[in-house]
Amino acid sequence: MSVVLRAEHVSIRYILGDFKDIGLKETIVRKIQGNYRVQEFWADKDVSFELEQGDMLGMIGANGAGKSTLLKAVSGIMVPTEGRMEAHGKIAALLELGSGFDGDLTVKENTFLRGAMLGYTRDFMNRQYESIIRFAELEDFQERPFKQLSSGMQSRLAFSIACLVSPDIIILDEVLSVGDGAFRQKSGDKMREILASGVTGILVSHAVDQVRELCNKVLWLDHGRQIIFSGDVTGVCDRYEEFLRTGILPFHPGQ
Repeated sequence: MSVVLRAEHVSIRYILGDFKDIGLKETIVRKIQGNYRVQEFWADKDVSFELEQGDMLGMIGANGAGKSTLLKAVSGIMVPTEGRMEAHGKIAALLELGSGFDGDLTVKENTFLRGAMLGYTRDFMNRQYESIIRFAELEDFQERPFKQLSSGMQSRLAFSIACLVSPDIIILDEVLSVGDGAFRQKSGDKMREILASGVTGILVSHAVDQVRELCNKVLWLDHGRQIIFSGDVTGVCDRYEEFLRTGILPFHPGQ
């Protein structure tokens, strides 16, 4: 099968300095005086993986592991400092709850806004709109300002749009963990249906059982380092849960 997404030795660096605290004028003065401090922070360091069509990658790791930064590189929001990220096809990325929506617009208006941001025409969204709202269970909230929705309802709408507009690559950051049990089950069923159609996915979740159930590959990050990328999802998830209990890494980084 063809490779849809490939990361080759990807590293992402943030530059931390005085500028955000002291402003532009003082920054220039301090640079002239040689008194300007700069620090480097590597959010991800030398990460490599490869996904084929229909793969579902589970990305695991504690808070601060570098997962969200790596997802931004996958989706094209950030450019790697080192290495190369290669993606083929249309990407639908749900990186933050409510991201890409306008709180003052209605649910209906936001649905069309999000569709436009994903590159879809008005005619296409007109055809898909009822299905999107029905799946998100928001029939009674279509004219309600988006900011009045709960975070779970906002995430349901974002998930519904991403799923029903048929992306080539879908990125889900904790969105399958929102809503009640019935909606989580429906979301999981929808993801299995999507993957069966050949869509490639990345799932970030602290629910390890969810990764075991839905994913056929797993990437474990810790403090920006790649601990392991493997097709042995169950084995890696077992070792990750052991690490959460003991704090001892069972693999050397990059193994």
